[in-house]
Amino acid sequence: MRLAQHCVVAVAILGVTAAAQAQSPLEQKIAETGKVVLGIANEAPYGFAAQDGTVTGEAPEIAKHVLAEMGVEEVEGVITEFGSLIPGLNAGRFDLIAAGMFLTPERCGQITFSEPTYGIGQAFLIKEGNPKNINNYEDVAANSDVTLAVMGGAIEGQYAQQAGVPMSQLLVVPDRAAGTAAVEAGRADAFALTSLTIGDIVEARGADSGLAMTDAFSTVAGENVKGHGGFGFRNEDAEFVDQFNQKLTEFIGTEEHLALVEPFGFGKDELPELTRAELCPGVYE
Repeated sequence: MRLAQHCVVAVAILGVTAAAQAQSPLEQKIAETGKVVLGIANEAPYGFAAQDGTVTGEAPEIAKHVLAEMGVEEVEGVITEFGSLIPGLNAGRFDLIAAGMFLTPERCGQITFSEPTYGIGQAFLIKEGNPKNINNYEDVAANSDVTLAVMGGAIEGQYAQQAGVPMSQLLVVPDRAAGTAAVEAGRADAFALTSLTIGDIVEARGADSGLAMTDAFSTVAGENVKGHGGFGFRNEDAEFVDQFNQKLTEFIGTEEHLALVEPFGFGKDELPELTRAELCPGVYE
């Protein structure tokens, strides 16, 4: 009888151990601490620190909602340069990227993405009056006197090269503040980012800033490049991402979701049009 009891206990312990081993590292951390740390690039409206120090923006607010649905009690943020987000994630500085990062095949080879939460086009920050008549990447490629600022690690540098812009015409900056300053000081003739970000910069600078934005566009070298952003996770947390995606896809497009992201300039026109499998063929089923 005692032997039978020991066997039952042993089986129970093995079951608990197997269940623990089946958890991803992020699931184990949440079970231990109840906390998730977000990596952001301090780029409004996607993910930034508010004046009171809280982390907000389209991506963090959606992340907070989904994680709360999954039982996460606390969410914190770590600010880093955009180009350091993937290395920082893989180095364990934070648990997931909540910066509106575009899903691209190259990035999908480095980390695991959620389903996208939005789709959006491009725009340039320019001087008022657009003195060099720059409206898209092809215009930059056609005028060797134009310097275009792009953010390190962001997709805009790739778009520029895709349109034929040589590296000699690109000014790589660490963040949106540096890109804005470059246009203001005349070190760059334009600064490329998503249309919502450029619009946010112009609005924040005010009517007397001398800055303006081009019309939004989503074609580069004849190819549709409407970008779709989502959350990035370490590959070892892929099982957690599956659970996260289930809650995420149920939420995106609902009235509650649209009300949550409306203060950041997102609406029905910015709802995603593609899935992560379509954005990264061969990576996701």
